Amino acid sequence: MAHPPAKADLASSAGARGGDLARDRAAQATPAIAAAARLTAEHQHEPGALLPILHAIQDELGCIPPETVQTIAEMLNLSRAEVHGVISFYPHFRTEPAARHVVQLCRAEACQAMGADALAGHARGRLGCDFHQHSADGEVTLEPVYCLGLCAQSPAMLIDGQPHARVTPARFDALLARTLKEPA
Repeated sequence: MAHPPAKADLASSAGARGGDLARDRAAQATPAIAAAARLTAEHQHEPGALLPILHAIQDELGCIPPETVQTIAEMLNLSRAEVHGVISFYPHFRTEPAARHVVQLCRAEACQAMGADALAGHARGRLGCDFHQHSADGEVTLEPVYCLGLCAQSPAMLIDGQPHARVTPARFDALLARTLKEPA
């Protein structure tokens, strides 16, 4: 009895067996899926490969687009739920591109003890958004971060990757104003 040939789509189980079919099909897909396939192939044989792969994809694409999850899962022989679970568990990963500027407020205990909750409330009000969202003007993404290593100088934050310590609401406003004045 002859078996029909394996389907060549990403939903087939053939892609999950070894990932070759998923990688080959992804190379012909959208640029995001092609990049995810390339980066997954580069790291897939490392122990604990999923986190380095997700970091590489976000570094290159600015986020982990939801349409890339299937390719990552099949190439690593994981379920989509497993990949999505890791993406949604870690607040560092985002599934939509960030705004032009990213403000990350430390939410760790040392910063909380020094007023980070009040600073977070001020930042939310000033930006008009909550964590994992964009400001009303679309210029700033507000994200939580858990320990920047500036515990002795709390509360701390990053603006576009640059650390700032002993941040007060007034200092937050001044740093944000300076950042928004910088040319694109």
